[in-house]
Order: sequence, then structure tokens, then C-alpha cells
Amino acid sequence: MLLAIDVGNTNTVLGVFEGTEVIEDWRIATVPDRTADEIAVVLSGLLGQSALVKDTDVSGIALCSTVPSVLHEMREMCRRYYGDVTAVIVEPGVKTGVPVRVDNPKEVGSDRIMNALAAVHLYGGPAIVVDFGTSTNFDVISANGEFIGGALAPGIEISVDALSRRAAQLLKVELARPHRVIGRNTVESLQSGIIYGFAGQVEGIVRRITRELAPDNPDSVTVIATGGLAPLLLDEVSVVDAYEPWLTLTGLRLVYERNTEDS
Repeated sequence: MLLAIDVGNTNTVLGVFEGTEVIEDWRIATVPDRTADEIAVVLSGLLGQSALVKDTDVSGIALCSTVPSVLHEMREMCRRYYGDVTAVIVEPGVKTGVPVRVDNPKEVGSDRIMNALAAVHLYGGPAIVVDFGTSTNFDVISANGEFIGGALAPGIEISVDALSRRAAQLLKVELARPHRVIGRNTVESLQSGIIYGFAGQVEGIVRRITRELAPDNPDSVTVIATGGLAPLLLDEVSVVDAYEPWLTLTGLRLVYERNTEDS
């Protein structure tokens, strides 16, 4: 079984693949100063409570990280505790099969490349991946399967936190869909502005990208949503064609297969 680990700025998502299916998954907080030993303890605890997977079942590890300090400790964890397991870490030199057509390819987060790879594998191009995480990422893939750039916007939780800090009378509220757009109290008003405001942002950016990406046929662009906060907005965003909660993990599985197929 393959253990895929996507280390994001806020959360780390782990999934265990049996073949092409995710049979177990977890979401934990990303702690930048957590050591390799602590990561190993957390991972052992997650695997230990699973009825489907044990430590000894893990035959491969695929990993990407947008947090350099965590990547270092993850690498050390793999070396110390899973030294006999083949590990593929997405970094320069690893074969992804995704041409990166931007000014500076080294600036592109490895998770965005994994999303692009999985999107092309599942749906082909052209495509847009909307990843609802710490930031809301719009990853754009050409008809030829190339990553050609995109847009980055502050994520939902970042925006809510900033609003509660800068406005003394506006408290942080639960991220939930309100019963109506016109809020009858402060909580409903905040929830309306958050949910419907971000839905409008996504629809507006996606429509502009599709017109630029495929001016002759904007409807040919597949829009895929992923990320931990995607379920909040799926019912309110009309431009999304598919929801893939394990898109990044699927990209990691594909990269692992691509880099170990000759071993």
C-alpha cells in the first residue's frame, strides 16, 4: 500500500492507497516545529487505530510539502522510521510529466503540480483546478497538459481571521452556509458575506480564466474543485464541473508510480 502525504501550510492530509483507491485518510494540523520523531509518533498512532492499515502494510511513501521546515523533518522521518520503504519526495529532479510553462518554475508549489498532474490524468486539458486551502489557488492547465500559471487569492479562513482582528465588533464565526443572503444579525451577515462573497469570487475568476484560456470554446474547460474547504462552497458555485477531494493525493500516487516503475 502507498502512503501519500500532502503537507500544506495549515493542514497535512494523509491517504493510504490500495491500488487506485484511497481506503484510509486523515487530516492533521501542520506544525512547522514538529520534529521527525514527533511526526513518526503521530503517524504510528494514526496507522495503529486503523482497522484497514498497519505500519507493515506501507510499501511506499509519496510526499510533497509547501513548508520547507516540515519537509526536512518529513525526510528525516522517512529515513529513520521507514528506511526500508521506497519514498518519493516531490522536488526538483523528480519526474512529474507536467511541463511547467511559467516565468520561474521553481516558484510553483509542488502541490499545484500534483493537482495539475491528477487533473490531466482524470479529465484531460484544458482544465482549472480550484484548490480551497490556506489560499484559494486557481491552477490552469492547457489543452496539452501543461501547467501555465493561474491565480492566488487569500483563503477563506485567512480572510475571516483578518476581519475578526481588524474589526473590534466582528467576532470570528463558524464557517457555515446561512439560511438567507440578507443576514438578520451579525453572525448571519458575516456568514453571508463569507460564503456568497467567496462563491462570487470563484465564479468571476474562473469565467475570466476560461475566456482567456479557451476564447473560442470556454465550455471546453473542465473546472475541478479540491481542498479542505471546498465542501463549504460547492453548492453555491455554478462553474465547478467536478469535486475531487483526493486530487493532490492522486497526483502523488501518479508521481510515485512514474518514478518507481523501473525499480
